[in-house]
Amino acid sequence: MISKSGVDDGRAIWAGMIGPVLFVSIFVIEGRLRIGYDSLAMYVSALSLGPRGWVQILNFITFGLLFLAFARGVAAGFPDGGTPPRVGSALLTIIALGYLLSGPFVMDPAGTPRNLMSIHGTVHGIMGGIVFSLMPVSCFVFARRFRRAAKWRSLQWFTLAAGTTIAVAVIILTIATKIVPAQNAFNRWLGLIQRTAIVPYMVWLFIFALTLCVKSRGVCASGIPQSGHGDGPSG
Repeated sequence: MISKSGVDDGRAIWAGMIGPVLFVSIFVIEGRLRIGYDSLAMYVSALSLGPRGWVQILNFITFGLLFLAFARGVAAGFPDGGTPPRVGSALLTIIALGYLLSGPFVMDPAGTPRNLMSIHGTVHGIMGGIVFSLMPVSCFVFARRFRRAAKWRSLQWFTLAAGTTIAVAVIILTIATKIVPAQNAFNRWLGLIQRTAIVPYMVWLFIFALTLCVKSRGVCASGIPQSGHGDGPSG
């Protein structure tokens, strides 16, 4: 008989695989279809503005919900507990909430003076700061965990590389946004720099979820578990 927890774990793992692919696919396609939008220079969140903004708003919300489901599955997939998994799961949950709230709390148009920013624009900025700060941290936390677990050691270096790439991109983006616009040589590349942080994280999430699926002995096959419970790393 299939347990309800097994079904839930399988769905959570699928959410972790579908969410990143769907999120990136939608903002890439929207970026190409949107007249006047420059993916190299403009943030992903800028797609939430204008008549078609609802597409990216819904994209944020959908991904946030799928990511939250995956974060729950990650907690269940690490049965041995321990500080790193608990911290890692908490970080994933916070990041997921940040993406989710970035949907309804739409950014203000680029260049809006700080004293004229709306409440929703301010909240969006706060959520963005939290998300981009914690994405590389979550990678480093899980890289440490993977190093300690023999069954997961194959993900250690990829996770570390992803975290490092994201951290460098976030640092450059932070510096670039502090420069006076008129003197900012990064203006033409802000969208690309942001995507250099987002896309590697989405790839990491997908591979993490896929690995959970493989190591779960069929628990996520077609969303229905076939035997046992998730076989998370231990050590």
